[in-house]
Amino acid sequence: QVQLVESGGGLVQAGGSLRLSCAASGRTFSSGGMGWFRQAPGKEREFVAAITRAGGSTHYADSVKGRFTISRDNARNTVLLQMDSLKPEDTAVYYCAVRKWWDSAYVLSRLWNYWGQGTQVTVSS
Repeated sequence: QVQLVESGGGLVQAGGSLRLSCAASGRTFSSGGMGWFRQAPGKEREFVAAITRAGGSTHYADSVKGRFTISRDNARNTVLLQMDSLKPEDTAVYYCAVRKWWDSAYVLSRLWNYWGQGTQVTVSS
C-alpha cells in the first residue's frame, strides 16, 4: 500500500509561483513513476506532469510546458511541482499520483494506482 500526502497549495495572483510537494510512504515501484493531475470544477481530471522513478525522465502537458517543473527525490520518496507564471486557468485541485509501471499511456488518470487527497491551487486575475 502507498500513502500520498500533498502540501503547498494556496492562493496566488496571476504571474506568481507556488511549489507543491508530495511525500509518499509505503511501497516504492522502481519501474513506475510519480505525477500530478488537476481537476477544475465541472471538468475532468487532467494530466499535468510526471517523472519516472528509474531514469527521471519528465513529461508535461502542453498547457504547462515551460512554466511548470517536476522533480523528485528518490531517497525521500518525494515529488515536487514548481509552478511559475501561473494563470487563472491553472486554478484547480491538484492531485499527486503514483504509477506502478511506466508506459506511454501516462496521461490516462485511470491507469495510475495511488492518489493523494488533493490540494487546492487558486490563481486570481
